[in-house]
Amino acid sequence: MPETSGSKPSVLFVCVHNAGRSQMAAAWLTHLAGDRVEVRSAGSAPADQVNPAVVEAMREVGIDISAETPKVLTADAVKESDVCITMGCGDVCPVFPGKRYLDWKLDDPAGQGVEAVRPIRDWIKTLVDDLIAEITQDRP
Repeated sequence: MPETSGSKPSVLFVCVHNAGRSQMAAAWLTHLAGDRVEVRSAGSAPADQVNPAVVEAMREVGIDISAETPKVLTADAVKESDVCITMGCGDVCPVFPGKRYLDWKLDDPAGQGVEAVRPIRDWIKTLVDDLIAEITQDRP
């Protein structure tokens, strides 16, 4: 995999509002991979705040994302990332040669209660576990 950000892989998670799926994915990757991976998340039309049901669902597993804020997607964020993962919401990432692009088909937690967010959260953790195994293999 090409590396543009130094010795560790970098991942950008993208969804439209950067208020649910991409925030959970970034939080899981940060929590599970620690400093082995550089993590970013962004959206093309960021919301005002992270979805409260998402914050609560992540709190249930010991991850506090209450201080996170949705961020706007920039071409620079894509350029600086080795892997760009969209969250099944039809968002368009700028495409640059040498980058890896994935699309994770995930239900949208917008407008859902914490009960509906839990299975999305748990599926994202599974996807992130697999991603970590893949992008950190043969690395310290």
